[in-house]
Amino acid sequence: MSTSRISAAILAVAAALGIAACGSSSSSSSSSSSAPAPAASGSSSSSSSSGGSATLNGAGSTLAAPIYQQWGSTLKSQGLTINFNPVGSGAGIADLQTATVDFAGSDPALKPTDLTKMKGPVVQFPVAFGAITVSYNLSGVKSGLKLDGPTVANIFLGKIKTWSDPAIKALNPGISLPSTAITIVHRSDSSGTTNGFTTYLTDVSPAWKSQVGAGKDVKWPVGTGAAKNSGVAAAIKQTSGAVGYVEQAYALENGFTYASIKNSKGTYELPTITNTSAAAVGLTVPSDLGISTINAPGATAYPIVSQTFLDAYKDPCKSGGANASTASGLKKFLTYAFGAGQQTLGSGGSKLPYAPLPASLAAKDNTQLGTMTCNGSPIS
Repeated sequence: MSTSRISAAILAVAAALGIAACGSSSSSSSSSSSAPAPAASGSSSSSSSSGGSATLNGAGSTLAAPIYQQWGSTLKSQGLTINFNPVGSGAGIADLQTATVDFAGSDPALKPTDLTKMKGPVVQFPVAFGAITVSYNLSGVKSGLKLDGPTVANIFLGKIKTWSDPAIKALNPGISLPSTAITIVHRSDSSGTTNGFTTYLTDVSPAWKSQVGAGKDVKWPVGTGAAKNSGVAAAIKQTSGAVGYVEQAYALENGFTYASIKNSKGTYELPTITNTSAAAVGLTVPSDLGISTINAPGATAYPIVSQTFLDAYKDPCKSGGANASTASGLKKFLTYAFGAGQQTLGSGGSKLPYAPLPASLAAKDNTQLGTMTCNGSPIS
């Protein structure tokens, strides 16, 4: 698998984060594109031109940020400018609720409490699947250290304090493990990656469920917080003995070693694209498409796989303040996302390391896309 394309995407994400750190607290003020971000959706008519051109503002998931950056680069020659600010899933949803963006990237499905704050009906579209790795910085230990759910939970609960702990040794006979102290790194922002990781821990550890629970924001028992996937990755890279959870693209970019995690069938699986794709097999898909791939039942499924969604107003003109040109651009973007864009995901060559949608789920996305309107009329 080539890392050059991953590097370009993540560098663009890092640049956007740098702008956000120095600029306004509003996530719509920065962008992963080199073009300046326009004003909020309600005033985007001034930045959209006729003939199928449009500028779209999005914000949210850092897991999905490399995907949107790459797709935006591809679609720029087709008249679309995609500005995506990777501020985390929670902030992205908040921006959609205030209609300061045209779409939000969110890893967890929308909850009823999210929907009640929206300015109108919202549709959520599954876009791709990303493995959440348990990455570590441990000299002399390669990728593939075996960890089961309760052991991972006890590490992040602070009960397992060194890499030579008997619980880790018991899972890895024959491997020489140093007595290095474990340093926990977790997200400090409202994060879909955190939601996926803590949902997994809640599923596999009664102690975690009772003491911490799941969510985009949790009260961590131990550890150091860092913002975004990129911040956690940087902290792991700089700290001997560190362990944290990062999306696979960021783990690959940083050359991390990561664990082989025991799945629901009792086998230890690495976060490969094949094993990530296996988590999407046989999914139960609700009517609102709010799927979950955490701890999936597939025999070869990597157990900590997060879906990622693109959320938008069902009528972006009526609810989000968009004009017809912006709505048309949004439809064009989504048509690409569920069609040709899926071909940019996978393993090998220049593909981005995310699992694409099964054809049946992409078809459901396109059916839902057909229900979107602009001021009650079909989007052209």
